[in-house]
Amino acid sequence: MNVVTRYDLVDEVLEQFRSVIDKDFDGYRNHITRMLNYCHFLLPTISPEDSQKIQIAAVFHDIALWTHNRVDYLVPSYQDCHQWLEKQGLDHWKEELQIIIDMHHLVSEYKGPHSKLAEIFRKADLVDFSLGFIRNGIDKSFIKEVKQAIPNAGFHKALIRFSCIQLGRNPLNPLPMMRINNIYKR
Repeated sequence: MNVVTRYDLVDEVLEQFRSVIDKDFDGYRNHITRMLNYCHFLLPTISPEDSQKIQIAAVFHDIALWTHNRVDYLVPSYQDCHQWLEKQGLDHWKEELQIIIDMHHLVSEYKGPHSKLAEIFRKADLVDFSLGFIRNGIDKSFIKEVKQAIPNAGFHKALIRFSCIQLGRNPLNPLPMMRINNIYKR
């Protein structure tokens, strides 16, 4: 499988947030791109429509770190996604992308509605978050190729910065974005 270093849809959507993401833009873009490579590795026969869905979900999955300046970012991230989908006439994707975003930090396997895409997305995000230490079925050599082709660009430093801010704001709830329960509530 070849490493993809650019997803046009991601770049088009993400560009709208460049000024808000500011100095973290390249790091976040690269995180998204690495994740999408891992998603496509886990689901090599993905349809063009499903590929578009995970690309859009990827743009918005952590976006509220910047748009809302908060570490408890899952709900505002999928709300930002909902607004974008409405403007594009893609309201019928709202529920599925909300689940993908809301469940991407689930500690265990997600088994609810739209689990096919939500689960590969969850696994791919964890691979990138762990810097490839957790592989979730992705070949070690492919992870290495992806990391070499798409640099970190400070993404994990940004995560540490946001974590320190959260720790200062609420030391008793340092990881509010984590999900223990895999039951999706509508």
